[in-house]
Amino acid sequence: MTQAPLPDDLTKATDEQLLAAYRTGSDLAFETLLTRYERELLFFVTRFVKERAAAEDVFQETFIQLHLSADTFDPTRKFRPWLFTIAANKARDYLRKASRRQATTLSTTLGDEDGPELIDLLQADLPLPDQHAEDNETREKVRQAVSELPEHLREVLLLAYFHQFAYKEIAEMLSVPLGTVKSRLHAAVGTFADLWKTRTNHRTDDTPTA
Repeated sequence: MTQAPLPDDLTKATDEQLLAAYRTGSDLAFETLLTRYERELLFFVTRFVKERAAAEDVFQETFIQLHLSADTFDPTRKFRPWLFTIAANKARDYLRKASRRQATTLSTTLGDEDGPELIDLLQADLPLPDQHAEDNETREKVRQAVSELPEHLREVLLLAYFHQFAYKEIAEMLSVPLGTVKSRLHAAVGTFADLWKTRTNHRTDDTPTA
């Protein structure tokens, strides 16, 4: 497949163009990719591993692995799911190591037609991603609820809901059947909704009466 020419302004290049340029020796293309995904990917791994410092390490390890594996990337596929697959693997590695060290256990369609149904999310009474940042208290409740999900549910919720990957892409990223992705997301949405409602009801109960 012929690679499209790289634009002079690298910020206008596609992810795939940037990776191809890096493979031919452009360090600036790699830096552009890192800058492009710094905020989103760091958000993902922070919610996954639940610690900012650890998330920063996982983020760095992800891009080190990207550097090491750049030549293995299939140019006929999309870069973003591949990058998140690397990040998810690094995050899982961190959690496994942390678990062994500490001897503890971690307790409208979005994206495209294969994404989670909006009606499911609304019925679950979830705060929408662009709404949960309205105030610090709400944002912290969302963070806590997500962090309490089991690892396999937290992972699929983050990928499907917050980062809007399609079911098929998630199935490929996690190397699980499509039906498993759907069942995990259904369980994740329900569990998150229960946690969210518990926090909301608790806040209501704590509100002093006149």
